[in-house]
Amino acid sequence: MRVRRNPLPRRLVDILCYLVIGVFLPIVFIFEIIVVLPAIHEPGGFLHTFTFLMAMFLLFNIKGNMLACMMIDTSVDQRVKAPPEGDAARLEWRHCTTCDRLAPPRSWHCKVCGVCILKRDHHCLFTGCCIGHENHRYFMLFTLYLFIGSVYALSYNSVFMWILNADVYCNWLTALKVACPMFMLVIGSFWTNLQLLFYSLNILALLYSVVILVYHVPIVLRGEVCAESGKQHKYNNGLYANLRSVFGQRMHIAWLSPLIRSELPGDGYTWSTSSGESKKIN
Repeated sequence: MRVRRNPLPRRLVDILCYLVIGVFLPIVFIFEIIVVLPAIHEPGGFLHTFTFLMAMFLLFNIKGNMLACMMIDTSVDQRVKAPPEGDAARLEWRHCTTCDRLAPPRSWHCKVCGVCILKRDHHCLFTGCCIGHENHRYFMLFTLYLFIGSVYALSYNSVFMWILNADVYCNWLTALKVACPMFMLVIGSFWTNLQLLFYSLNILALLYSVVILVYHVPIVLRGEVCAESGKQHKYNNGLYANLRSVFGQRMHIAWLSPLIRSELPGDGYTWSTSSGESKKIN
């Protein structure tokens, strides 16, 4: 597994999106643990301890999978040569005009990253890098845990705001500030607006994760990448093989932690097709 030389986001839009998850998420987590959780569960009790441990597990997987997406280099290795002339597998390779070299099947060039990406799915704004063959697993699990964590946090935040502090938040002014966060700059106290800001970010994270999962899960189940979605292709090898091509040979436990090694069945240059063929490099 190769590591990217510069894993940091490059474009301004990538940097801003990264800050939402990379910086604000830990701040919101600290607020939840220090302020929200003790207000709902008695500190030291079973529910308080269980929720704290669950929150740590979710934060670790969100941040860990996100960092793995950013760190792992899933670009085409320049040392790998195309199949020789006359080899049938060479017909699957195409010429990348930007890199001025042959690129393997299912790879596409990313203008932002400046390289061809193995089994390129898309360029992720929140990680500032492309999602491809080597880091697809980490992107999907990052999104899954972000969804679970957002639902968990939104449940606790809703109880804290709308039930325990209903006299403060249950009014038309709160609804106005949630609908248009700019009003938080001029109306209300700092503490109240801070909680509303965290609540708005919580809703934003939930909506983002829902949209991503609804769009990407069917694509993964069909053995596709975004560029192949809705088109005829030959890479759908059945549900089990499709999942294994993303989450690896130990996919039954790979979801527990980004630190668990789960070797992928392919190298990103050769692909098994639905007809049972595999284009190999000699």
